[in-house]
Amino acid sequence: MLLTAALVAVSFLGWKAAGLPFAPFDIFDWIVRLLPGGLVTSAIESSVAISRTFGVTNISAAAKAGDQGLAIAGLLATGVVAGAVLFAVLSLSGEPALLFGGILGAMLGGLALIAEYRLQRLPSGSFVPGAWVFTTFVGWGIAFGWTYDRLSAAEETKETEANVFRRKFLITLGRATAALTAASTLGGLVAGRWGRAIAGRRWSDDHSLPNAASTVTAVPGTRAELTPIEDFYRIDTDTRAPALDGDRWRLAIGGLVDRPQLSTLADMHAIEPVHVFATLSCISNPPGGDLISTTRWTGVSLRRLLPRLALRPSATHLKITSADGFFEVISVDTIRADERAMLAYAWDGVPLPAEHGFPLRLFVPDLYGMKQPKWIVGIEAVSRWEPGYWVVRGWSKDGLVATSSAIDVVSAEGGTVQLGGVAFAGAGGISKVEVRVDEGEWHDAELRQPLSAATWVVWRATLPASAGQHLYKVRAFDGEGRPQAAAFHGTSRP
Repeated sequence: MLLTAALVAVSFLGWKAAGLPFAPFDIFDWIVRLLPGGLVTSAIESSVAISRTFGVTNISAAAKAGDQGLAIAGLLATGVVAGAVLFAVLSLSGEPALLFGGILGAMLGGLALIAEYRLQRLPSGSFVPGAWVFTTFVGWGIAFGWTYDRLSAAEETKETEANVFRRKFLITLGRATAALTAASTLGGLVAGRWGRAIAGRRWSDDHSLPNAASTVTAVPGTRAELTPIEDFYRIDTDTRAPALDGDRWRLAIGGLVDRPQLSTLADMHAIEPVHVFATLSCISNPPGGDLISTTRWTGVSLRRLLPRLALRPSATHLKITSADGFFEVISVDTIRADERAMLAYAWDGVPLPAEHGFPLRLFVPDLYGMKQPKWIVGIEAVSRWEPGYWVVRGWSKDGLVATSSAIDVVSAEGGTVQLGGVAFAGAGGISKVEVRVDEGEWHDAELRQPLSAATWVVWRATLPASAGQHLYKVRAFDGEGRPQAAAFHGTSRP
């Protein structure tokens, strides 16, 4: 266990300090890709349900931490089992363990390299990342072999001396590996904290929100109308984000086009940008959950980009692919109908961080995040629709946002109760929000002017206070007056 913990810690330090692969996470991600879609879906929905049961306030962070914890625990367990098997085999053979330990490390390192290759996380043009993965595992295996040889040598002495030697050796080994593990972990945490700083001044630092003059204000305690970047939810298929070099990154455009091309990030920035205040929600967001956020997106309108793609007449859809293998298909008609559909490269005036899709991510109003790839590396023009990454795994085919509402705060003031929250129905907007106490009559809430037609609406309501405990409920109506569904459908929603 101690040797494997040191392997994990050293790999963690390499990831945070130098951007090298972190094998525990990458192996876990590879295994998840191989699992049946239904099993993955059940795991995701179970993690959300567990988070809600225990009152977790940040579901996305808890879910990601859970995945990462499983990844590390899985490698620790694998290391313990592999080491035990090695010790058992060597006890029968009597051969020196150093070589066999190195072979075991090389085998596991080879499997790790396969995972890195399958996930496309080994950058071209550099052998260092692959060598790092392989070397750390080989070093781990050699350390196991050396430990076995040292313990075996004690067996050739008197029993009393052997017991003393084993005890001293194991204490020394434990201290050394614990020190290495602690130092590497601390170094990785420091390097990671230093690297998470978001550079640049944000748009919201110098500008008022477009609805600043609205006469309806949020009840104190309601979630922020414009989500701080640090609080923007993150749900995706990766325990760690793909690390893409903006200078080397290229967007490969091909398929049914007259001329395949490679575009740089500078090419994207040279196109006149669009800026859109919009809300994005995860299809797994439970009622009142925090898997929903709002920001000011900046990027290249796909409608403006279409002429540059030189599509052939037979091209009806664009297949957009991520560096992590995630993909989605969007129709050309959808693109032409809405200029807000974009390849986003910034939010709130600063570049997207790696965890949220740098250098490009797709944003399409009215669709859940399951339909919007991050870390985009390819656009292929195709002649027909095909199911995307999550659709293949049994999720909603269309991924259209369903009307939802949430109560963020209930505050008693004198003889009244102040309720506040948000409601969202995609680009169709919200026409009305109603609240009630227990099974009483529904009362209209006041609606704050939204940041745009594509964002959530902040609402507030004042109700008479009464003694005892009460259940407060809220429901929203979309722009056409249709009420939200009474039941939560999760990923299966139409």
